[in-house]
Amino acid sequence: MKTSVKRAALRAAFPYTVPILTGFLFLGISCGFLARASGLPVWFPLITSLFIFAGSMEFVTVTLLTAAFHPLGALSLTLMINARHLFYGISMLERYRGLGSRTPYLIFGMCDESFSINCAVTPPKDIDRGWFMFFVTLLNHAYWIIGNTIGSLLGSLFRFPTEGIDFVMTAMFVVILIEQWQKESSHTSSLLGLGITLLCLIVFGADHFLLPAMGILLVILLILGHHRRWEGGERT
Repeated sequence: MKTSVKRAALRAAFPYTVPILTGFLFLGISCGFLARASGLPVWFPLITSLFIFAGSMEFVTVTLLTAAFHPLGALSLTLMINARHLFYGISMLERYRGLGSRTPYLIFGMCDESFSINCAVTPPKDIDRGWFMFFVTLLNHAYWIIGNTIGSLLGSLFRFPTEGIDFVMTAMFVVILIEQWQKESSHTSSLLGLGITLLCLIVFGADHFLLPAMGILLVILLILGHHRRWEGGERT
């Protein structure tokens, strides 16, 4: 009985993850190939995709490990890049409640894409909600692992100039920005991000602007969010 419940949940979850399959395979292959092109061992992309599973942070990890290592800077950068997961986690507390042994993996594997599906999609009544969310998370994680592994193997088999391959991360963020710009009704957050980043680039220089920019943005967005909630409470 339990096996049939799992199979039904897997079949229900898979169609929602197909678009993510395409994107994760391409980005994962790029990440794995970048790691090999940077001189990291063939097993490295598999390990990072398996135990880190943090998308953009895995691209950054390649840079961190091939440059002068600054532990405090690496910690701060990781927290800044993934700070949004604090808000994801808070919003999913009720949905993950009471799911037993599945909960730790659901927390660990919650990426942007899995959060979007598990937050927005209500599975059919005959599908177990906990297993549905579990398989959405597991499938997306598997796509990323497969992509990284393929990229690492390709990077081992083929040798050609790879200058500029790390631009894939920049391209990824540009695409995310454009997609977000098209979806949002107000462009305040995007404009703040562009403006503050440019200002920090001018003030701190190309080598040191990222952490100040992300720190300032995080504080301003938290203040704006609190102000909007306060105004909403006043109006009601």
